[in-house]
Amino acid sequence: MTDGYMVKQYNRPVKRYCQTLDLRDNPELIAEYRKRHGHDHVWREILDGIREVGILEMEIYILGTRLVMIVETPLDFDWDSAMARLNTLPRQSEWEEYMSIFQKAEPGMSSSEKWRMMERMFYLYD
Repeated sequence: MTDGYMVKQYNRPVKRYCQTLDLRDNPELIAEYRKRHGHDHVWREILDGIREVGILEMEIYILGTRLVMIVETPLDFDWDSAMARLNTLPRQSEWEEYMSIFQKAEPGMSSSEKWRMMERMFYLYD
């Protein structure tokens, strides 16, 4: 997509987290993973839980088997406590177990164990 993607504007400063995870190198599994992340297929409890822990926006990008997730949160957001809380919410562990079929991850791993935090090494801001 060379037209870019719209970014939501907030009435306050936010911070961003970027993570990465690889999918299993299987075209059928990748197609199903894409489908399961479509708006009509993501479990409502998962979306509600993401919002409940304070995440404002979450995007996942894909290139081949590589995923990159961008998460935007309020400045006072604490990643570790939010992820610990997320792991206790309805259907979260079930969702993670199901997603492990598609991901290069061990069954039983939480989202925060599977997704690896990326380090920002460059920015253009003044």
